[in-house]
Amino acid sequence: MKFLTGFLLMQCSFFYALGQQKLFTKNGVAVFFSKAPIENIEAKNSKLVSVWDTATGQIEFSVLMKGFVFEKDLMQEHFNENYVESDKYPKAIFKGTVENQKNITLNTDGNYPITVNGMLTLHGITKQITVPANILAKNKVISASAAFTIELADYKIKIPGIVADNISKRILINITVPSFQPLGLH
Repeated sequence: MKFLTGFLLMQCSFFYALGQQKLFTKNGVAVFFSKAPIENIEAKNSKLVSVWDTATGQIEFSVLMKGFVFEKDLMQEHFNENYVESDKYPKAIFKGTVENQKNITLNTDGNYPITVNGMLTLHGITKQITVPANILAKNKVISASAAFTIELADYKIKIPGIVADNISKRILINITVPSFQPLGLH
């Protein structure tokens, strides 16, 4: 009986430690910004989901396209129906690797500049991207941020000629994860 109890305790400890290597969030924020001569366009999505395996450096992000909120309802409608075709392509997904994972010590307060390489899938098109990012460990809270630009043409997002001067062909994307949590065994 002692052996069985010891074995089960050891297994639970192993799985608990394994679970601590994976961090997740379901309240990350994705903001995109288009600067144009007539009117700037900005939208925010506060339901970005991410999982980060701190042992391997593998990281994934996913965001529902219909979750982006615009200042004007008409912009939101055009974004979903005409540009990103949210019914046909409901998510943007990034799958990649934190390249300098070994330089991060999550149990020590610090600011860790990193590089993330991977594949971004948007509007049904997958492209390789490299993104500078930042991990912040402070008071046992792990947060992250990144900013990068994409070219709409790379993802075959077409802009009608009538509004071509009002929408930038390059879009700035900011990602913020206010806090990662340990991914437990659910």
